[in-house]
Amino acid sequence: MAGGVPIQTMTLSDGYLTGRALVFPISLITSLFFLWGFSYGLLDVLNKHFQTVLDITKLQSTGLQVMYFGGGYLLFSPIAAEVLKRRGYKITVLMGLTLYSLGAILFWPTAHFSTYQNRIASFGGFCVCTLVIACGLATLETAANSYAVVIGNPTSASARLQFCQSWNGVASFIGPLIASKFFFTGANANNLVNVQFVYLAVACAGVVVAVIFIFAKLPEVSESALQGSEQMILRDDDGNVIAQGPLYKQYNMIFGFVAQFCYVGAQVTIASFFINYVTELKDASYSSSEAANFLSYALITFTVGRFIATALATVFQPDFLMIVYTCCAIAFNGYVCAGVGRATVGVLIVLFFFEAPMYPTIFTLGTANLGRHTRRGAGILVMGVAGGAVFPPIQGAVADAASTHISYIVPLVGFVYVLGYVAFHWLRHGRHIFRVKDIVVSGEVGIEGGAMCKVQDGKYVEHAEKNDP
Repeated sequence: MAGGVPIQTMTLSDGYLTGRALVFPISLITSLFFLWGFSYGLLDVLNKHFQTVLDITKLQSTGLQVMYFGGGYLLFSPIAAEVLKRRGYKITVLMGLTLYSLGAILFWPTAHFSTYQNRIASFGGFCVCTLVIACGLATLETAANSYAVVIGNPTSASARLQFCQSWNGVASFIGPLIASKFFFTGANANNLVNVQFVYLAVACAGVVVAVIFIFAKLPEVSESALQGSEQMILRDDDGNVIAQGPLYKQYNMIFGFVAQFCYVGAQVTIASFFINYVTELKDASYSSSEAANFLSYALITFTVGRFIATALATVFQPDFLMIVYTCCAIAFNGYVCAGVGRATVGVLIVLFFFEAPMYPTIFTLGTANLGRHTRRGAGILVMGVAGGAVFPPIQGAVADAASTHISYIVPLVGFVYVLGYVAFHWLRHGRHIFRVKDIVVSGEVGIEGGAMCKVQDGKYVEHAEKNDP
């Protein structure tokens, strides 16, 4: 557009960034993780707040999750992936920030004109606002997760994404902390006034980050760099050619998508019904405000778990680490379903620790070795977030029919599938416990004499053959 602000970009056509060169782009991308973590933290609290103010059932309140994860992530992620492939990371990020800010601004008039008489229509309006925000977040997540993986050394991709996702956790517990003070106390407990101001602040934050991205020189990973692997014969541990067939034959990615679907469904239901679970304890009398504080503690635990998992991912193989974490999650989730007494709240909080590294690890495992399919594969893995639209209504129906405690069997089913996926991946890829630097890389790093090499413990140990023209 004539007279417009030029978008500053730098193309990274070969290799990947290392050392200090990684600091600036990773910092920019981390700001996006913070934005959607904050938005997600608010969503779980609004779920309970709308039940109180708008007098809707638990099942009806899950409409927010359906719009957020189903409408935004399931339907819009493929569009975001196509924009990412055609226009690059920076344009995709700016598109996501625009949608994010627009959806947040729309919360203002929706909350302002909400009354008890038009409460059902008002809730529908909030669902539409949530949908617009979710489209923006799906776009940001498609770009940011993929960028964090491909911009640096592939051997540290899991740890790098774990670190970026950790700041998502930092923001996600700030949301409930704010909500417990502004949504559930005093006169604010029965109105939507402060919802307007909180989401206006969210919109302003999105605009500020967008301006920073417009003027920042974000290194762009070119399509040729991602497709560089196509010029070589890449093989897995069993000698099978990888990343050469069509997208629908990338079976690891497909099973990774299902695992992501199940995990996110489990994570969302655990958080969405957390406040209901705590306030319905028979031998305790916790208020919604106290329960929101407990949710903040749980999300702090989740965040600490992400940072600890980041450190562990530099030592242990990601799939092995996931087996340990998922087994613990299944055990704690089972206790939450059957346990009694106040101790169950502590167990539920600890459960957040063990689910913490699952999303970034599954994303890294599912998008590994995709070559020319990397960007579309990232969009498909992000589509797995749609599990958050399917699991909550099921759990809501069980909670309404039986109890919230019993309804926690729904996320337990999700964790069981995740365990199956990561266990099969671990068995299929060498059964390593400690991290093995054994990958195929392309570009300036990992090239010896113009041929691709396998790199193990920093040494070239094997050449890969080039494709014949």
